[in-house]
Amino acid sequence: MFIDNLSKSKYNSTKKNLFFNKNSTEKFFYFLLLLVTLIVVGFVFGIIIYLIIKGAPAINWEFLTQKPRNSMREGGIFPAIIGTFYLVIGTLIISLPIGVFAAVYINEYAPKNRLTRLIRLSIVNMSGVPSVVFGLFGLAFFVILLRFGKSILAGSLTLAFLVLPVIITATEEALKAVPLDYRNASYALGATKWQTIIKVVLPQAFPGIVTGSVIGIGRAAGETAPILFTVAAFSQPNLPNSIFSQVMALPFHLYALATQVVNPPEDKQWGTAFVLLILVLFFAVIGTSLRTRTRLQKKE
Repeated sequence: MFIDNLSKSKYNSTKKNLFFNKNSTEKFFYFLLLLVTLIVVGFVFGIIIYLIIKGAPAINWEFLTQKPRNSMREGGIFPAIIGTFYLVIGTLIISLPIGVFAAVYINEYAPKNRLTRLIRLSIVNMSGVPSVVFGLFGLAFFVILLRFGKSILAGSLTLAFLVLPVIITATEEALKAVPLDYRNASYALGATKWQTIIKVVLPQAFPGIVTGSVIGIGRAAGETAPILFTVAAFSQPNLPNSIFSQVMALPFHLYALATQVVNPPEDKQWGTAFVLLILVLFFAVIGTSLRTRTRLQKKE
């Protein structure tokens, strides 16, 4: 009897120690992950706050609505804002349908074999290709081979190839997240596979698609290398009149101010960077609003 009680006491003691050790380890990693997250978020907010402090004083009506003058040392950045807006819209118009339909095919129609796995691997690897490679591809294929010249069309096509992997991957993950029961219920009601995808699956996956599109837009708006080879002009005061026009763009304008203009005003550089940040946030807010609105409609 005494031996049994002693064994139970040792067992309970061992179990209690293991419980405390497990909790201690879990708490340690929880606080470690929390610390790392706070450091990363702190750096991001620090950069944004610093950019606001340095760039906001340069923002005025003339800076936002005037053309650059005196080798970009004076005037504003209105042509660069319009050029960036055109490039982002053109990129979205080209990349979004292609990316969504490619993801639909890979997730809903493609057979589960080695070729499909190879395609997925290729898409993932494309995300890691340096943007300058896309720029050189756009120069060789769109500008020279197809003779589009340095134009909005060539720049938008190049940026579309750049963001396609992001949109395809995000859309495919959103499609996978749609429960299989939704598809089966649609089939039970007599809908075809295509009708199920269009009317059931894609509306449910819409928030994820919007997220991928916003990420792609942010990358497209801030890239310099692809537009350097395909569309960007050092100085183009006149606004574009067709898709074959060259344009100024905020990323390249910022690069030119920092590297090619002699004694550039510092406030112009920070102001341009601040406007670029605001433009990216503007598209992000639109995307977030659409996603939130869709989720609220689902709950209703």
